[in-house]
Amino acid sequence: MFSLFHQCVSWVRQKAQNALLAVLAAGPIPKHIAFVMDGNRRYARMNKKIVQQGHSDGFLALRRMLEVCLRLGVQCVSAYAFSIENFKREPAEVDALMNLAEEKLLELCQHGDLLDEYGVRLHIIGRKELLPESVQAVARKAEEMTQHNDRAILNLCMPYTSRDEMTTAVESTVRKALDSDDYSSAEITEKDIDAQMMTSLAKSPPLDILIRTSGVRRLSDFLLWQCCENTQLQFTSTYWPDFGLLEFVPVILDFQRKVWYQQVTARKLL
Repeated sequence: MFSLFHQCVSWVRQKAQNALLAVLAAGPIPKHIAFVMDGNRRYARMNKKIVQQGHSDGFLALRRMLEVCLRLGVQCVSAYAFSIENFKREPAEVDALMNLAEEKLLELCQHGDLLDEYGVRLHIIGRKELLPESVQAVARKAEEMTQHNDRAILNLCMPYTSRDEMTTAVESTVRKALDSDDYSSAEITEKDIDAQMMTSLAKSPPLDILIRTSGVRRLSDFLLWQCCENTQLQFTSTYWPDFGLLEFVPVILDFQRKVWYQQVTARKLL
């Protein structure tokens, strides 16, 4: 009897979610959303779990939110999975995160899984050479397995910092200019550097929304170049493993209100 009741509740919840997503999808939808997935460790302490379980629950939240974004028609999702600075954490936690990354990358790319279902191409963005060899191998395999997908993009930023990305982009731009036939007259522009950013090389559209969970109100060296004046910054006190559709809806509504306001203002100026 309890099992039947649970099934009914799940069915009703799923129907309600489908209806809500359909309503949201009728309005303007951002092309690119980024997540700073913060609060896994505090979530674990609050729920009396080990830190590793907090990170594992965080990966489940990423999968959950990725599917919500894909069902809405978002073209690109970027997730801050591991900062270069995170290598300074306790070795046991770093090792656990690397093992978890290896495990979840394989799961993401299983035949018929979420990425294939929605036609998502996976990019691992960052200094991949800093990862353990086993994680590098599965990262390459994951990217290769999804390279034929062309409907959406998932950027997993690991290990990554924005300063490193910008430094690398400038170096690549200068090297490209020096390799040109007439480098003495070459002029390096903002557009040239932008073209060498890791997200640009991954064919990502401009960043529309950046969401950070856990109540911390800073960017922590994530997508600083991409956070242009049109990027909507959203901060929520919810820990990342608990972040879901109910927390996401106000973010999308804020985006839609902004787009509609801009459209109305533009008409008035005509």
